[in-house]
Amino acid sequence: MNCNVSLQVIPNVLEEDLYPVVDKVIDIIRESGVKYIVGPMETTMEGELRTLLDIVARAQEICVANGASRIISVVKIDYKAGGVSIDEKIKNYR
Repeated sequence: MNCNVSLQVIPNVLEEDLYPVVDKVIDIIRESGVKYIVGPMETTMEGELRTLLDIVARAQEICVANGASRIISVVKIDYKAGGVSIDEKIKNYR
């Protein structure tokens, strides 16, 4: 059953390294094969909850591997019986 997980990572790195580290997190999301949409403040993913939570965990590791001494992450989960999709939420706005 599909759900949506939105992830915002805020790695503690030098300002000039912020976007490159966030780009590496987006790369692992892209490489995972899940449906996703990048927004200005967070990336929303669609898929099985366990798969998406694994991506969230890997995002923390990627940030540390790329110089972050600490990461603040904001995670939002939309989960309902029968599943939920990104398209059903934004179809009226696209």
